[in-house]
Amino acid sequence: MSRPLRIEYPKAWYHVMNRGRRHEDIFHDVSDYLLFLEVLRDTVKMWNLRVSAYCLMPNHYHILVQTPDGNLSRCMRHLNGVYTQRFNCKNKLDGQLFRGRYKSVLVEEDNHLLELLRYIHRNPLKAGMVTDLNAYSWSSHRGYLANEQGWSWLYRDTLLNMFSTTRNKAFSDYLEFVTQHNTDEIEYFFARKNLPLNLWLHWLYRQNQKPLRFFTTGTRIFWCRNFISQYQRCYYCSLRCL
Repeated sequence: MSRPLRIEYPKAWYHVMNRGRRHEDIFHDVSDYLLFLEVLRDTVKMWNLRVSAYCLMPNHYHILVQTPDGNLSRCMRHLNGVYTQRFNCKNKLDGQLFRGRYKSVLVEEDNHLLELLRYIHRNPLKAGMVTDLNAYSWSSHRGYLANEQGWSWLYRDTLLNMFSTTRNKAFSDYLEFVTQHNTDEIEYFFARKNLPLNLWLHWLYRQNQKPLRFFTTGTRIFWCRNFISQYQRCYYCSLRCL
């Protein structure tokens, strides 16, 4: 079976996930978590990746990213590959660490970003690892709290501005938002065994219960966000969707 086609274009947003093979831990101790964050920050610098949120769990991770250069595959190859090499060297292991390349879900730049921000940060709560988000050290939750230092590498302004353009109010609104439970739609989406490639299209399909029109040009997949009407111009290109 061929691999699913990765949808990549400049300034795209993705929720990216990966877990250890056979559900094995990918972090054995504190130094492994720190090592992964070091490689993640290196990826930000080397490949112009924008990381807006992350959560590192014992056997998997979640990151919310934007790719200004449309190069998600290259970024993830560096992140997963380099971390695997250093993890194996440190722990005197060899072979595959992750169960596969990674899973990525394309996200529209709207309120779905905030829903995913909350979903990612609430992972430790959902797993029963902590009862207070502030007690979990391996997520970017603290980067969205006022007066926290050392988070300049985190691309958070876009999401904070969705709460408020006033910084202190944005921090307080985020804190109120993240204490609320995830929406049923988000929980339903991530409960699926095979995740759709696009969160917005999944939501649109659930709302309209109509077939989505896909078409390809070369190696990229396009769709028309106004698929209900005929002859609408595609959102991502100048072609017409019939």
